[in-house]
Amino acid sequence: MLYNHMEDSMSRTLLPLSLFTALMGGTALAEVPRVAADIAPVHSLVARVMDGIGTPDLIVQPGGSPHEYSLRPSEAEALQEADLVFWVSPDLTPWLGDAIVTLATNASVTELLEAEGTIELEMREGALFEVHEHGEDEHEGADHEGEDHADHTEDEHEEHDDHAEEEAGHEGHDDHGAHDPHAWLSPLNAATWLNVIASQLSAADPENAGAYFANAATGRAELDKLTIDINDMLEPVRGGQFIVFHDAYQYFESAFEFIASGAISISDASDPSPARIAEIRARIAAEGIDCVLAEPQFNAGLVATVMDGTEAATGILDPLGSNLEPGLALYPQLMRNLASTLVECL
Repeated sequence: MLYNHMEDSMSRTLLPLSLFTALMGGTALAEVPRVAADIAPVHSLVARVMDGIGTPDLIVQPGGSPHEYSLRPSEAEALQEADLVFWVSPDLTPWLGDAIVTLATNASVTELLEAEGTIELEMREGALFEVHEHGEDEHEGADHEGEDHADHTEDEHEEHDDHAEEEAGHEGHDDHGAHDPHAWLSPLNAATWLNVIASQLSAADPENAGAYFANAATGRAELDKLTIDINDMLEPVRGGQFIVFHDAYQYFESAFEFIASGAISISDASDPSPARIAEIRARIAAEGIDCVLAEPQFNAGLVATVMDGTEAATGILDPLGSNLEPGLALYPQLMRNLASTLVECL
């Protein structure tokens, strides 16, 4: 009888224990949303917001090109089961839009490039980057220069003609909209997106809203420190000139006021034209460019061709963090790696 009484008492205390956990704010009974993110840097920001609550799924695996990617069964399943999907834009992953429509039929989808507060920069078309390309002062004064203005206009037409061959055979470029999609390389955009991600997760999972917003606040503080650290890293080499493999770093350049001199390719979805390569080589020779940067996924032979006969150093920039472990630590490490590569090369 005593044994039966003890057993009955224990059975009555087990149920209140689980109820007590739930009432005290535990997540044992909470249904954490299934979340999918397109690329590793976005996945890292989502993981930062979900830290301690859940783990997002990554669609484009490390080493894959966002522009051209074939879904594996596990990635297709992640989209099918997703309650929320975060992606940059169809300009970055033109194939993913159809996959989301087809597979993520029950998901709330957030296109981060269109999120309120996101800084958007226009695509740069030319091989060479000049500060005045983003300003209007010269355009305002040019009308007063008469013949000089006409000559400048003719030069612009000639430059566009030089790129005609490149653009004509470049379907990847046609996929791009007016804005550069590599917006995650701005820490200000990353901070904005942390709030957007927290808001969307909180709407889907109100029980954990406080934790999502607390994680986002921690992430923004980390980004503030990251920005200070990177500025400190770059300070000794400011004034150095560098060429990038493809024009993916404009947001990083703008955020840290460290502008590249040009890009070998307009996009990672195409090879550059001979005219574009000639422009880059001429600038390296004329201005003594310090550094020409490759990328891990793309044609190293093009970089060698551009550098042939020059004294420029070389390094590897990776805007996706392909060699890093996916997770909340990836984004800050990716940004620090970009800065340290520039410092070492310059």
